[in-house]
Amino acid sequence: MKDKVQNIIKKHHDDKTRLMDILIDIQAEYNCIPDEAVEIIAGQLNMSKVDVEQTLSFYHFFTNEPTGKYTVYLNDSIVAKMMGRDEIAKAFEEEAGTTFGSVTEDGLIGLFSTSDIGMNDQEPAALINGVPFTSLTNSRVKELIAGFKAGKEVKDMIGQTGDGNNSDPRIMSMVNNNCLKRIGSIMCLEYETGWALRRTVHITREAVIEMVKKSNLRGRGGAGFPAGLKWEFCRRSEGDVTYLVCNADEGEPGTFKERVVLTEMPEQLFEGMAIAAYAINAKEGILYLRAEYVYLKDYLEDVMKAMRKDNLLGKNILGVEGFNFDIRIQMGAGAYVCGEESALIESMEGKRGEPRNRPPFPVQAGYMDKPTVVNNVETLSTVVKIMLNGPDWFKAIGTPESAGTKLLSVAGDCKNPGVYEFEFGTKVSEVLDLVGATSVQAVQVGGPSGVCINPEMFDKGISFEDLSTGGAFIVIGKDRDLLRDVVTNYIDFFIEESCSSCAPCRSLTMILRGKLQKLLNGHGTMNDIDELYKWGQFMKQANRCGLGQTAANPILTTIENFRPLYEALVKTDEDYMSEFDMNKAVEESCKYVDRIPNVH
Repeated sequence: MKDKVQNIIKKHHDDKTRLMDILIDIQAEYNCIPDEAVEIIAGQLNMSKVDVEQTLSFYHFFTNEPTGKYTVYLNDSIVAKMMGRDEIAKAFEEEAGTTFGSVTEDGLIGLFSTSDIGMNDQEPAALINGVPFTSLTNSRVKELIAGFKAGKEVKDMIGQTGDGNNSDPRIMSMVNNNCLKRIGSIMCLEYETGWALRRTVHITREAVIEMVKKSNLRGRGGAGFPAGLKWEFCRRSEGDVTYLVCNADEGEPGTFKERVVLTEMPEQLFEGMAIAAYAINAKEGILYLRAEYVYLKDYLEDVMKAMRKDNLLGKNILGVEGFNFDIRIQMGAGAYVCGEESALIESMEGKRGEPRNRPPFPVQAGYMDKPTVVNNVETLSTVVKIMLNGPDWFKAIGTPESAGTKLLSVAGDCKNPGVYEFEFGTKVSEVLDLVGATSVQAVQVGGPSGVCINPEMFDKGISFEDLSTGGAFIVIGKDRDLLRDVVTNYIDFFIEESCSSCAPCRSLTMILRGKLQKLLNGHGTMNDIDELYKWGQFMKQANRCGLGQTAANPILTTIENFRPLYEALVKTDEDYMSEFDMNKAVEESCKYVDRIPNVH
């Protein structure tokens, strides 16, 4: 083992900031990260063993123990459950002969749950040794387990490949794009790769920033910070080295739009990164790709290789002396919080993905403490069309405060789930009509961290000034138990994904869940509802990152918009008093030690 681990470390230049890559390679080699490997890493990188272990223990897909020759991670997000996830889980357990969270005695099959794999438009879905399997059925599960027992390669069990580039030999995935079903006026506008970059290099860096500022392009990750202003702040930092990071860690349950962009238009993304790099004078770009999309990595590497050959990446791009910029892919390892830009930067440096205190902001001191711009896939891809068509053209689309279009990942109780492009300002009701959603109880806009709206709010528009969203749009039918199924699932998600750095996020989420469960069990009072809301509001102020600040949103927004559902759970407005039966409490222990209860 020692030689293999040392060679992996050398492959990454004995650089402790590349600890994520080192751990990923060791996990792939041994199907886990053994204690011996941890000791070798610590010794060779001059780190404490604790420093290695704290990174290892933080990420979902790193493990100390083998997870099986065939490792199944079955999605357990709310949409997966809507589409029959629990039945599929039962089929896996029956066929494999083990329960979720365990490995078969022979070490062949491991069954595990995971929060979201970016496949909500084709659930139930699972990752098996990193390969996505979608639209699972009981009969399909039987075929897969039989294949495992016969020793088949996972790739050979895919069957028919999906549409578009999913059938490309470099991907060969069964995933379907369900792609851009409404042809929008920006992202889907055809163009020839390189055109926008050629226009860019003929104007100054400052002029590029001004164009993006004038376009009113706002970040598409949900927060909506003006992209051009972020670039300008970075330029003003005047660091000797500047970095550009593309955040492709879309871990919000219900979001999968960037999966489609990465599959069908990666050239547009990489060209957008090159334009941004030119503007901020960055020499190195990093695409932080979520672990669940590792099946796209080789394909993306090949796309970049072709762009280098065409002189769209690399040295002296398009013949411009000194315009040197290239991109590397940094894989994640499963952590929702790494979608927050400072947590993402911590992860890229080989550490736990814990959000940083701010200031300083990443544009002042980001990756390796250098000025860093972090934009997401949709934002950087949109830059290309702005450079081709001009800021006035872009600003004329959408609303005065929300220029352009928005990609929505639509899933849940609708006939036509998939990725859609809408002009900002499009009403929720229009989206519902287009996707074939009838008998709708609620819509979750923006994933668990967003807002759950009722039918009276369906005339609201998708925009930063009305209903802001990073892209998730989950339709919840009238036959769903909104509180018991949806809200509880979301709170469990936040409990699981908290980095546990802030006490309110670490502890209050558990308390909120307990209070919610008290109501669901019929033991709650009206005061419990008020306390849920009060404590949820406190969380917005008491946590330092977006995850913690929005972790109570599933409860807060459903109390605001569906309060009668909570009030219907209250059977009495008197505090519930539990009765304690001492005889019953000691009955089992006395039986075990053959004693007669002696309670007075």
